[in-house]
Order: sequence, then structure tokens, then C-alpha cells
Amino acid sequence: MFPKLFAESGLSLDRLKALVEVGAAGSIVRASGGEPVKQSQYSRQIKELEDFFQTRLVERQGKGVRLTDRGKELARISRFFLLGLSNFQRGCLKEEQIYRIGAPPTFIKQVLLSVLADSRSVKTGIRYSVEAAGDDEIERRLHDLTLDFGVVVRSELSRPLQSKELATWNLKLWVPKELYKNTRHVLEAIKDGRLPWVLPSSEFPPRDDFTFEAGEPHLKCNNFIESQTTAQEQGLAMILPDFLPSPEPASAFVNVRIPSIQTQTFQYRLAWNPRLLRLNQHADRRREYLLESLVSKMRALSPPKAKSRSSRNTGK
Repeated sequence: MFPKLFAESGLSLDRLKALVEVGAAGSIVRASGGEPVKQSQYSRQIKELEDFFQTRLVERQGKGVRLTDRGKELARISRFFLLGLSNFQRGCLKEEQIYRIGAPPTFIKQVLLSVLADSRSVKTGIRYSVEAAGDDEIERRLHDLTLDFGVVVRSELSRPLQSKELATWNLKLWVPKELYKNTRHVLEAIKDGRLPWVLPSSEFPPRDDFTFEAGEPHLKCNNFIESQTTAQEQGLAMILPDFLPSPEPASAFVNVRIPSIQTQTFQYRLAWNPRLLRLNQHADRRREYLLESLVSKMRALSPPKAKSRSSRNTGK
């Protein structure tokens, strides 16, 4: 079986591993950790793979390298194969499984960490590695199988990725009363472009139909929690998801209802690559556990009004 594949030398697990690591790092220098001997080894191993398959696998990009289309295809096949071997080895040695989860920073802090630290999760003996990432990076890494699960805002993911809704949420505009004492004054400031507000740029849901009449933000932050902290310290207006606690003290802020903000509904979705489920027989149970636990946590954080709507829809 496979006589042509093994008729010549040049193909090995070490060489395939080198290609996977260089592709993930974006350069031979980063993949090797800056070690000259390892750099030379990686360069030689990839060249040997190119000679074996008689095709270009990497190409230069600035000071680094990137995989060619053929290189990406081989790296994907190799990663799939190596992960399968790794999972098989863990099972034989009865080692603990580590699941890698990517999610937005606010979701990690407000929802994910408390779920994974729950006693029901800890008692399983299964470990997790959590990384802050946006939709684009999560989608790419789910394809590459360098993440096992991801929490994303967008509903459309490229095939073969799959996802399932965890919760829907809305945005709220909070304005310090030291800026404007009531809704009328806030609306006038928005109309005149005078409202200083903070934009959580990396977490703000990308929507073509979303507009905020206040114009450009006074300040940009990375995520909702950072935005909330900065806005409260500096006395700026902030747009926050409704599952975050109201700014404190509540008497110092006014929640202004802006149709373009209040009517926008967003989702968090748990995403995965179905190839993972074929590679790891236990991953399906992890997926179901995460779905159940994260949905339950988001329901507990949802404002009462949102929960009452859900109850009416389910006939409770």
C-alpha cells in the first residue's frame, strides 16, 4: 500500500512537523525561537519536503515566509494527521486532555472563566487553555485545528466549520450625569456631535447596518470591559452589552435609549471544526458540556426583560 509515497526518502514526521510550525509562526526565525541551529534545520527540512513533493511549499513575505497554497494544503493534512497521533498517544498513556478555546476578552472574563472554573468542570480532570481572539483569528485557527472551540459573534463561517447559538444580546448607551443630566441633553449632544464616547474597537460587532449618530469616538479601547473602566474613570459615555452589570453607582449614569443601538441584536455562538470530533472521540462530549454550561451562564446574566421574552416564546 502507498508504494509511490515511500519509494523515495525525504518524507518524515519531523519534516511535516517543521512545516506546520513554520506555517503557524509565520517565519522560520519565530518557529525556531531564534536558535540558529534550529533555523538551519527547519530550512533544510522544508527544502527536503519541497524536493520530495516537487513543489514550492513556502515563499518569502517581507522578513518572514508564508505558506503557498500547496504548503497550506500539506500543513492542514499534516496537522490533522499529527493531532490524530497525539490524541492516540494520550489515550494509550491515559494523559489528560487539554482543550484550547478562543473567545472575545469580555466573554472570557464575564462568562467563560467562571464556567471552566466551576466545580463540575474541575472534577472532570480535563484542562483548558483560554485565549483572547477575534472572529477572524478564531475562524482561521479552527480551520488549522490550533483551536478546539471558539466563541464568535458572526453567524456565517466558512466550511466545514459549524456553530450553534449560545445567546443573543443587545447594546446600551450609558452616559455619566456629570456630562449631561438627562436624556434630552444627551440627544442634543449626539445630534450636534458633542458626545464624547468610548469605542471598544476589537469587540464592537461589525455590522454594515449599524450607525451611531454621535459620530467618531473620542477614544478607542480594545474591549468592552476596558472601555467601561476607562469611560467611568474619565467621565465618558460608553456603549456596553446588556449582559454586563450596569455602571456603578447607578445613580451617576443615565441609560439613553437610541433606536439605532437598542434595536440591534447580536449573538454569541460556539464554533468548532467537525474534523476535531472525528480526531478526538471525547470532543463531542466537551462540545455538549460547553453548549449547556455557556447557555445557562448567559441566561443568568441576561437582564430580566430579556428573560421574560424568552419565557413567553417557550410558552413557560
